[in-house]
Amino acid sequence: MNPHNDADGRLRHLLDLERLVPAQLDALLRRAQVFAAGGEAPQALAGVAVCTLFFEPSTRTRLSFQLAAQRLGAHILNFDASTSSATKGETDLDTFRTIQAMGVRGFVVRHKADGAVAALAAAAKTGVALLNAGDGRSHHPTQGLLDMLTLRQAKGEDFSKLKVVIVGDVKHSRVARSDLHALRKLGCGEIRVCGPAALLPDDGTLAGCTVTHDFDAALDGVDAAMMLRLQRERMTEGLVDSLDDYHRDYGLTEARLRRAAPDAIVMHPGPMNRGVEISDAVADGPHSRVLAQVGNGVAVRMAALEALLG
Repeated sequence: MNPHNDADGRLRHLLDLERLVPAQLDALLRRAQVFAAGGEAPQALAGVAVCTLFFEPSTRTRLSFQLAAQRLGAHILNFDASTSSATKGETDLDTFRTIQAMGVRGFVVRHKADGAVAALAAAAKTGVALLNAGDGRSHHPTQGLLDMLTLRQAKGEDFSKLKVVIVGDVKHSRVARSDLHALRKLGCGEIRVCGPAALLPDDGTLAGCTVTHDFDAALDGVDAAMMLRLQRERMTEGLVDSLDDYHRDYGLTEARLRRAAPDAIVMHPGPMNRGVEISDAVADGPHSRVLAQVGNGVAVRMAALEALLG
């Protein structure tokens, strides 16, 4: 049974993009585009309580979910693990059940452990929806959605002729995994993945992708370059010799970007390590869609919350 859907096939949880069918993905993107273009859903979630249940630090994701819920008229509860009963030994599941018992219907959950959000969803009562705001190295579905929305705005809905390169620390990136699931479902023509061997997964994640360690070659003619942050907080061993060496080999500079298509766009999920994976000139340059991604995050999260709780 697909944990995303209820018995009637309606979206119940949003845990990942891997198990969404293309029609569900497309519907979320179309609704998000309405919100991105200035459309509103006044009071669509009036009277609904939504809790941002974050067991891991966040800025962009937490704030954009809060703003999205607010624009839909929801009541917002903010949970901070550092000041909660979790510091007294309470389990994550007990925390979730306690808040659920207060009548909260929507949970936006971020967690450092793979599979943690799905585990909580398994304990959800009927009518309670969970939305994965990032778990471990596994999934970050709304980031994947906002990245696809940004691509569609720049390149149109037909991805079949697009060449997209994902660059950097794929091994530790839940963003990369969600982007890969979405690009495949939307029929992207060619997906390239580039990074040092130590930062690329070897578990089937890159099936169907063109994999290379040569960044210059990977950029040739691409329509979009999706840069990834070095996930140093998730690394359990020294996988990069030095940040200077990494920038030399895999940092996106103006000179390197000239290898891409003339109208190529540059994306980055943030926070950016300037001078490591991306130069200032590119991050702030005309090809950058980094701030557009941030703006689209609110629209995508409005669409997701409305679909689950509206």
